[in-house]
Amino acid sequence: MFQSLKPLPTDPILGLMGAFGADEDPRKIDLGVGVYRDAAGATPVMKAVKQAEESLLREQLSKAYVGPSGAAAFNEHMAGLLLGEELNARLGSRRLSMQVPGGCGGLRLAAEFINAAAPGATVWVSDPSWANHVPLLGAAGLQIQVYPYYDRASHSVRFDDMMAALSKAAAKKAKRGAGGDVLLLHGCCHNPCGADLNIEQWRAVKDLALEKGFTVLVDLAYQGFGDGLDEDAAGVRLLAAELPELIVVASCSKNFGLYRERTGALTFIGSDAGAVQVAATRLSAAARALYSMPPDHGAAVVQRILDDAKLRWLWESELGETRQRINETRSALVRELTAAGLDGFGFIEQEKGMFSYLGVTPKQVRRLVGEFSIYLVDSGRINVAGLNGDNMGHFTAAMAAVVKG
Repeated sequence: MFQSLKPLPTDPILGLMGAFGADEDPRKIDLGVGVYRDAAGATPVMKAVKQAEESLLREQLSKAYVGPSGAAAFNEHMAGLLLGEELNARLGSRRLSMQVPGGCGGLRLAAEFINAAAPGATVWVSDPSWANHVPLLGAAGLQIQVYPYYDRASHSVRFDDMMAALSKAAAKKAKRGAGGDVLLLHGCCHNPCGADLNIEQWRAVKDLALEKGFTVLVDLAYQGFGDGLDEDAAGVRLLAAELPELIVVASCSKNFGLYRERTGALTFIGSDAGAVQVAATRLSAAARALYSMPPDHGAAVVQRILDDAKLRWLWESELGETRQRINETRSALVRELTAAGLDGFGFIEQEKGMFSYLGVTPKQVRRLVGEFSIYLVDSGRINVAGLNGDNMGHFTAAMAAVVKG
């Protein structure tokens, strides 16, 4: 049976990981893998997480299943982080949240749910977007369409082009009587470009969704990494307050540092309590078919942190330090590139989260990798958090060498 299978190409990021690991150059820098790194180049376990885990080890009495929807208290805490306490209370029975195996698990579950409601529906994905969005959504049977988002020349959001594309696509669908499509948005800290919508642009998207009738799906993977927990959720909250339906997938991988624990939440907002009750049955059934039960440990850690005022304060302080380091590294990078005689990189300081495009060509990327052991993907996207005081000089010197010739 399996002899008919053909090998697939290696994922570019995974390939970079392997090449970086095998490289013996002491100057090597990994700017490809999308995990946070501190000033020492480590991805540490947060102190709040360690303390929550220690108490769990002492007090947890069972490893029994928690059910397809996960732990109720975790779900409520995640809804509060996402929506804010006031909006969450106002939505009441119109809101459902359930624990999922990380952002990827949540996106795939959302895709199954959408496909059950509208088989073969079209999901509009930004150009560019996170590389795993298309496989996750497409594997559920959804069709993929791309809308313009980022202008690599000006390093800005192509908002007028984006709105024009979405307006025409949604109107065309409506004429066929098929209802609206699904629009996938990055909640904050866009991966891979770091260029986010401002609040007025979020408001315009909301108005277009109301006018055309398409559904919005938000991937909120980096809440707290841009400007703050509340600030990074402002766009999502605007949509949640006014749209009749909304799906948001939130991840705890980044803001709690729980990458390997696969912890996240899917929140569905429906037009009324009846729609939410139906959604609960369909989402639980889809979860049961996909993975049966979500993993508990990471969610139990998050729940304990958010239950305890001291742990929550510690976590928010650590998250603030993470965000400050990323933003300070962006500023330092711009200063260092300018000092090396490279102008035109000021956009890096204005973008949010861990990622930005350098604007270098694939040929220049190959030089950075081959001659200087600086690992990044061909698109020129870098993880800014991979830079620090020890390697910034090598990076800027290498950039000057490849950009100047």
